[in-house]
Amino acid sequence: FSSIVGIVCNAILFISKLIVGTLSASVSITADAVNNLSDASSSIISLLGFKLASRPADEEHPYGHGRYEYLSGLMVAVLIMVIGVELFKSSLDKVLHPSAVEFSWVTVGVLAFSILLKTWMALFNTKTGKMINSNTLIATAADSRNDVITTGAVLVAAILSHFVGFELDGWMGLGVAVFILYSGFGLVKDTLDPMLGKAPEDEQVEEIRQKILSYPGVLGTHDLMVHDYGPGRQFASVHVEMAAEGDAMKNHDVIDNIERDFMNDEGLHMIVHFDPISTKDNTVNDLRIWIGEKVKEIDERLTIHDLRIVYGITHTNVIFDCVVPHNMDMTDKEVKKAINDMVKEKYPTYYCVITIDKSYAAMPH
Repeated sequence: FSSIVGIVCNAILFISKLIVGTLSASVSITADAVNNLSDASSSIISLLGFKLASRPADEEHPYGHGRYEYLSGLMVAVLIMVIGVELFKSSLDKVLHPSAVEFSWVTVGVLAFSILLKTWMALFNTKTGKMINSNTLIATAADSRNDVITTGAVLVAAILSHFVGFELDGWMGLGVAVFILYSGFGLVKDTLDPMLGKAPEDEQVEEIRQKILSYPGVLGTHDLMVHDYGPGRQFASVHVEMAAEGDAMKNHDVIDNIERDFMNDEGLHMIVHFDPISTKDNTVNDLRIWIGEKVKEIDERLTIHDLRIVYGITHTNVIFDCVVPHNMDMTDKEVKKAINDMVKEKYPTYYCVITIDKSYAAMPH
């Protein structure tokens, strides 16, 4: 319904502005008209994207077809960029070869009507987007707010050009074209990010962490991964630490509850891996805490987990995983050596066997 409203409203604005822009020979009004045409095309592509994305999962696509919405957004972004380039070329030609623009109060009325209609569309899409939790509609609302700004600028340019006598039409057309290109570039990034596997937002990660820690017997959590297969189709996996001495059936029951509650409350398909933690071996507990604090001297973003000790006659192996951020200046080999040297300084017979983990979400241990 929102897409149909967008198609109708933008088509009306495109036709009215195109007529006024052609009759007045105004490149900025024509540019604004083409911007509305691109918005109508965006609504058509979004409508198609919503239809395709709503198709149920099948044998070939067990995760559903939700990413069609991202693909449709990418098509819209490319269309906007192409239109922006063409408008920039025509506006630059108008700046280099200026010509008089015929002013009329009909032009002012059309542009004022456009501002009012786009303001209503921004409010409508914001309300609808929040109602169905759609980032696409929230972005459409933001685009409508941007159109209010660009159309307002065109209106000011038309009035100033008439009363001041300085021709601003070509310059304002350039401004609108640059604005369209900037919006198109931002939309390309927004649609590509989830398809390329963008990390989950910090707020979502922290909400997941706090929810997991609220369950009885949970001591910690790490290795969160969230996979996005389209709006409302997210899958996740996470490691949950619980006492190794606890009852296996009770721990398994807690894990089942975590997975079921995330599905029911968040619509998130969660797979939980159980990590047993020795809570009665003080040597292991003290060493885990000490190494966890010391690695932050190397880089405050480093964390460790799954630590265990294997005692030997001549040396003792300390086995654990270390989570390293992707933009770490040190190589994995240098991180291992730095940690091993630090441990050997206090425990000469201890040898660290470290598995380097990469952080797929900003989730503190």
